[in-house]
Amino acid sequence: MESISVLMTCPPVHPYLVEALEKRFTLHKLDSVPDKPQFLSSHRDSIRAVVGNAAAGADAELIDQLPKLEIVSSYSVGLDKIDLAKCKEKGIRVTNTPDVLTDDVADLALGLMLAVLRRLCESDRYVRSGLWKKGDYKLTTKFSGKTVGIIGLGRIGMAIAQRAEAFSCPISYFSRSQKPGINYKYHPSVVDLAANCDILVVACALTPETRHIINREVIDALGPKGVLINIGRGPHVDEAELVSALVEGRLGGAGLDVFQDEPNVPEELFKLENVVLLPHVGSGTVETRQAMADLVVGNLEAHFLNKPLLTPVV
Repeated sequence: MESISVLMTCPPVHPYLVEALEKRFTLHKLDSVPDKPQFLSSHRDSIRAVVGNAAAGADAELIDQLPKLEIVSSYSVGLDKIDLAKCKEKGIRVTNTPDVLTDDVADLALGLMLAVLRRLCESDRYVRSGLWKKGDYKLTTKFSGKTVGIIGLGRIGMAIAQRAEAFSCPISYFSRSQKPGINYKYHPSVVDLAANCDILVVACALTPETRHIINREVIDALGPKGVLINIGRGPHVDEAELVSALVEGRLGGAGLDVFQDEPNVPEELFKLENVVLLPHVGSGTVETRQAMADLVVGNLEAHFLNKPLLTPVV
């Protein structure tokens, strides 16, 4: 398969993935191409596969520029950077990397809850700066027993719920419809969910319907003692409204792994002690990133060997 040309549209995010692709295919890295239009024009008839991630995938413009494109294999569970309708129209297969990152993202969500409520990051700075010698650190807020509301009860949402249950947290959720066989309390709207939980977790897919699903009304319903956790996608949250609510004290705190314009983060958040900021590392462990890379390569190999895809989306 060395003669098959694969285009990586995202920056080379993991050496293991790059090495695995280069061993099996002719890999082109769009990020390192000085003249992208010229490159795409000269390679339009040879590129048969695209590898992207949560930052860059395959939009309609790129798909139209690659008439021989057969498959898009995403190094991510999210699909918002891929024009799925266009792929379906042109018969282009699409795969992603579900399941293998569920545990890491759910673990991180719980870590953010604890970090925000127990002020772990600030406590660490308190010790490092020598302030402990001048007096004990202030009291924080208990996590166990808090009501956790989850937006999106898919694989990751369920994994978060199961972990939170171990802390004796009542679980409630919102999704497009009530899940059969689930004992967690269902709320018919995000506003209703926010008004009835202490911690609100965004764990749904990013779609046109879920963009800015966290708006001013939801934030105000969560209130000055509530905490928002976002391990989904940055555009799930109206970031300007979130910043103003935190600055004004209308929201109790936030734990954020994703942002609207990554890697740019609103500087107003840097000064807030009740906010924990992470650089989109939900799946960022050695074990999971390697498993994700294996899925990306495995899907490409399966496609070009005319075998069933491992994790088909389209």
